[in-house]
Amino acid sequence: MSEMFSNKSCEEFSYVLSSKAPVPGGGGAAALCGALSAALCSMVANITSGRKKYAQYEDDIQRVIADCDVTRKKLLELVNKDAEGFEPLQKAYSIPKDNPERETVMEKASLDACVAPIEMMREIAKSIDMLEEMRIKGSVTVKSDVGCGALIARAAIESASMNIYINTKPLKCEKARMLEKEADDLLEEYIPKAEKTAKLVMEDLRK
Repeated sequence: MSEMFSNKSCEEFSYVLSSKAPVPGGGGAAALCGALSAALCSMVANITSGRKKYAQYEDDIQRVIADCDVTRKKLLELVNKDAEGFEPLQKAYSIPKDNPERETVMEKASLDACVAPIEMMREIAKSIDMLEEMRIKGSVTVKSDVGCGALIARAAIESASMNIYINTKPLKCEKARMLEKEADDLLEEYIPKAEKTAKLVMEDLRK
C-alpha cells in the first residue's frame, strides 16, 4: 500500500473515509481518535509545564510529554498499518469457496488484520493512563481537555476492539481466542478508567 492516510489533511481523510474505498475504515478511524486523545494529553502537559503552581510535578509532566509523543506517533502509524493489514484479507475473501487453500489463507489474513487493532488498544490504554495522571497533575485551566481526551480514548479503544472481534469470530484457532482475551482484558480495565476520569473532570467543572 503506497498511500499514507496519516499524511492526509482532515478534509481528505474524512472524504476517503466516507467513500466506497475499502480503506481507511473503522480501524483507521479508531487509531486516529487514539492519536487525538494522546495529543490532548500532551497539550495539557505542555501547558502545565514550567508553571510554579505545578513545579512538584515537573518531572512527571516531562515524562508524560515524551510518552504521549511516542504514543501519538505510533497510533498515526497504525492508521496506515491497519489499511495494509486489510488488503490481504480483502483478497482472501475473493478466493472461491471450493478452493482447498481458502480456509488456511483466510485464517492467516484474518489474524494479520488483527495486528494493528490490538496494537491500537495497547497504545490507547497508555493514553488513558496518562490522562488519568494529568487530571491530577495538569493545570486546571485545561482540565476539560483531559475529560475530552478520556472520552475520545474510551471510544477509540472500544472501536479498535470491534476490528478484532469481527476478524476472530469465524476462526477456531487458539490464537484468535488469545487475541479476544487480551482485547476483553483491556476493555475491562480501561473503559471504566477512561469513564471515571471523564466523570471526575465533569464533576469538577460543574462544581
